[in-house]
Amino acid sequence: MGAPGGLIRPVVCRALWPQAGTREIGAVGKAMLNKYARAFFTRVLTPFAAFLIRLGVSPDTVTLVGTAGSVAGALVFFPRGEFFWGTITITLFIFSDLVDGNMARQLGRTSKWGAFLDSTLDRVADAAIFGGIAMWYAGKGDNNLLCAVAVFCLASGLVVSYTKARAESQGLPCDVSGLVERAERLVISLVAAGVAGLQTFGVPYVEWLLPVALWLVAAGSLVTVFQRMLTVRREAFEADRVAAGN
Repeated sequence: MGAPGGLIRPVVCRALWPQAGTREIGAVGKAMLNKYARAFFTRVLTPFAAFLIRLGVSPDTVTLVGTAGSVAGALVFFPRGEFFWGTITITLFIFSDLVDGNMARQLGRTSKWGAFLDSTLDRVADAAIFGGIAMWYAGKGDNNLLCAVAVFCLASGLVVSYTKARAESQGLPCDVSGLVERAERLVISLVAAGVAGLQTFGVPYVEWLLPVALWLVAAGSLVTVFQRMLTVRREAFEADRVAAGN
């Protein structure tokens, strides 16, 4: 970035750690998985999205209903230890995240407001999921340590999103994904919670999956926060150097 009259040089967000080898392969693999998974669900959900459009439902309404359903599923079932049914409910409503975008594209109404609303309400749903788990461990789950870990997962997930948003607000585009993004946090946590909930149906030795998942998400989120912070720090110094040089 330059002073008035100078050249404006783009700031490119570089990966924090070595880009060759297994990390690069892992990033490519994650990108490919996300690409093909989204393509599959887009094909599956497009007829449903078209049906909602014919009914006169707006994408914003789907976003709001999806968030409300996810929050209700998390805060009604999880604090009572009913992790299986809570996970089923949340998963059904999470698909609204794909439906509303599909509807917007079909209508040709993609907008900054819709993206803002979707991103903001995603944070609300995430907070409800980990908040509901924390409430279980603070209550009948009777484990203060795991309650604290669940709260940390909630807070660190919000910080992961904030670091990127704050960097971009200062003109520092940061495309580094990090170790654990929102998709990974939700998949790990909800799959573990759903399987652990099978204990209520008499399935043995599954209750340990949720604590392990919480520790994994907590550790992965912490690493991701530091990855993004250090990467943005490097880019900020580079931007300041360019500005001073011009």
